[in-house]
Amino acid sequence: MAAASGDQTIQHQRDAAGTLGKGTPRRPVRDASLAGLSLAALGVVFGDIGTSPLYTFKTVLDLNGDHPAPATTLGALSLIVWTLILVTSIKYVGLAMSVDNEGEGGILALMSLLGVRHRNRSVIILVGLFGAALIYGDGAITPAISVLSALEGTNVIAPDLQHYVLPAAVVILLGLFAVQRQGTARIGIFFGPIMALWFVTIGLLGVWGIARHPSVLVALNPAYGVEFLLSGGSRAFLLLGGVFLCVTGAEALYADMGHFGRRPIRLAWTFLVFPALVLNYAGQAAIVLAGVPTDDNIFFRLCPKPLLVPLVVLATVATIIASQSIITGAFSMTRQAVQLGWLPRLRIVQTSAAGYGQIYVPSVNWLLMLATLGLTVGFGSSSRLAAAYGIAVSGTMLITTLLLLLAMREVRGWSWLVAGSVAGALAIVDLGFLSANLAKVLQGGWVPLALGFLVYGLMVIFRAGASAAQRLRRAQAVRDSEILERLTAGHFPRVPGTAAFLARSDYVAPPILLWHLKNNRSLHEAVFILDVATASIPYVPLGSHVDIHEIAPRVWRANVQFGFMERPDIPALLWRVHALGYAFDPADVTYYVAHEQIVAREDGAGLPRFIEGIYAFLQRNSAPLTEYFRVPRDKVVEIGRELAL
Repeated sequence: MAAASGDQTIQHQRDAAGTLGKGTPRRPVRDASLAGLSLAALGVVFGDIGTSPLYTFKTVLDLNGDHPAPATTLGALSLIVWTLILVTSIKYVGLAMSVDNEGEGGILALMSLLGVRHRNRSVIILVGLFGAALIYGDGAITPAISVLSALEGTNVIAPDLQHYVLPAAVVILLGLFAVQRQGTARIGIFFGPIMALWFVTIGLLGVWGIARHPSVLVALNPAYGVEFLLSGGSRAFLLLGGVFLCVTGAEALYADMGHFGRRPIRLAWTFLVFPALVLNYAGQAAIVLAGVPTDDNIFFRLCPKPLLVPLVVLATVATIIASQSIITGAFSMTRQAVQLGWLPRLRIVQTSAAGYGQIYVPSVNWLLMLATLGLTVGFGSSSRLAAAYGIAVSGTMLITTLLLLLAMREVRGWSWLVAGSVAGALAIVDLGFLSANLAKVLQGGWVPLALGFLVYGLMVIFRAGASAAQRLRRAQAVRDSEILERLTAGHFPRVPGTAAFLARSDYVAPPILLWHLKNNRSLHEAVFILDVATASIPYVPLGSHVDIHEIAPRVWRANVQFGFMERPDIPALLWRVHALGYAFDPADVTYYVAHEQIVAREDGAGLPRFIEGIYAFLQRNSAPLTEYFRVPRDKVVEIGRELAL
């Protein structure tokens, strides 16, 4: 049969009884209204940045003492407002969202987009990966600082309860991570309305505060912020580390673009989130100018006393939703890294058939839980956590700016002058925040940095080991390629049934097929050699998933590609191939999978021993290929062999 390619929506058998299920899902369908999507985005995209008023201005006040001068208060407010405008509105909502990888955003998607345009851009890939790894570092702090800052509102209501804040935060965080396996499909529909209520509430509280000192609105003039930076000396420079906390969630706006699209996110930000944040920060500054005590959380001082308890409850729920968004984002980014080949296969559980983003990654969940609880107990309060927060994500933002420079030039077609001018201005802002945050290293900022470097090191080591293993597979395939000639000549007897060899080699005769022929000396009447790769785009276009060539009578080699946001499903793929007219029974397929054991080379000429050891450990503990490719376990034959690296 001639070579063919195609992609059709069909169904395939799930078990021996013949239960039918849907094939690999395509891009999530966004058929809701613009308003509905914007409401849903409030519960997923804006949780982190939306709860930042709980601790940002409080941190700024902690850096300046209990009774800051009016010029300091107005300067800090001006810096916060214009940081929201420059970093979030212009850089992320405006510029970054105009550069997408087939609709997907985030630093990994941007890295893949630029890397695929020039295959030799190893530096771009490594820099982008480092930025993604840093997100894990601050991602462990976000749930801790958010929940703690919300519960610390009880100190305003009843100071005697402050001893219960830390235990309560630990219990809430434990419960949050424990229920991840259940998914959020059932309760997720409430996230958007709850966060909408949160933004309306903090906006109204801000208006209440502004009414007590309306002159605070002069701080909307950026001159107040610039003057404070120029005249405040080192104290003003260090204050930037506290100001930066208002935009730590900005990267999430870009990363979650694929779930909702740019228009709903831009709409929600422009008409609700941004105004509510500005009003609330202005309200906090106003009551500071009015002489309200600042020895505890100034956010809760905005609220009339009869409404404090409901506000603490609402703030706690909002921070739980914000933490959920961080956890879900970590799951999604991990899946992208696995698909792109930078992390080993991990067990990924689809918690709901309704949404592709509804996943649960057990290993990431429990590791993130340990890190978050350790930070919560170790630092003990939101003030101490704020001293360590922001340093990692500020590095990620600088890296995003560097990637956007290339994207503006190559994707948007801007001249180097225009792209360089825009990126240069953004880089100055990013460098200012990064430099200020570096002062936090000795105060605990080394913790998220260490976590980020650990994740980055694992990514680089795994990729180095995987590349060495692939080179060895190719070498073995070349040495044994003469067997293919015998196969083509029909020297091997054929037996009934269909065999699918899951190869990880781009040669016609992969090692797993050679082993089968050498030891069994026979072949099924229909054979597929499947070389599965992940494309550097989120979703492979219809008609491009599989390219098939017949290399011998009824022996087909299929080059398969899935996008890095797709779920590889080999049985569904074979049903798709069958629908194209290939004569075999997709319900009667035996899958052959290599089970490789990594060992060190005895001659010492392979990988450094510590790299080989770490890669071997990651490989041993990776999820089975059968689970990753959704292959029925009762139809799998595993062939073990050693790879000496």
